[in-house]
Amino acid sequence: MAKYILTALVNNHAGILAKMAGLFARRGFNIDSLAVGVTQDPDISATTIVVNGDGHTVDQVLKQLSKLIDVIEVKHLPAEQAVSRELSLIKVACDPTNRSEIVQVVNIFRAKVVDVAPDALIIELTGTGDKIDAFEQMVRPYGILEMCRTGMVAMRRSGQ
Repeated sequence: MAKYILTALVNNHAGILAKMAGLFARRGFNIDSLAVGVTQDPDISATTIVVNGDGHTVDQVLKQLSKLIDVIEVKHLPAEQAVSRELSLIKVACDPTNRSEIVQVVNIFRAKVVDVAPDALIIELTGTGDKIDAFEQMVRPYGILEMCRTGMVAMRRSGQ
């Protein structure tokens, strides 16, 4: 099974996300990542959906999604034509003896400390899923107290 990035422009109406997710559920697809946000036009939202599957089934889902009333446009976005990013917030345990070590890792990954407490740091990291996974592995020995991660957002490269 391959990973597919699907992008959709939809009318910003209540219930459209549930209808889209329902199509995937009926096909037996697990959505690996889902991100939705308003575009430059407040009446339109951009949706990025990442799924694993085979090409034929993904094509069928794309056709069915395009038939939904509030879907303006839906496309498969090949990874090589995409600029994609995720955001994560990671709360890492720390104390005065290891705080500077953790900050060095933060700097290497071009992340940002967004909150400091005597016993923890909250770190913001934006990048590819692989970058976020690598950062997570580097700070895991210090103790990850809490972590949340957005889904992937993606856009077609210019000139593609």
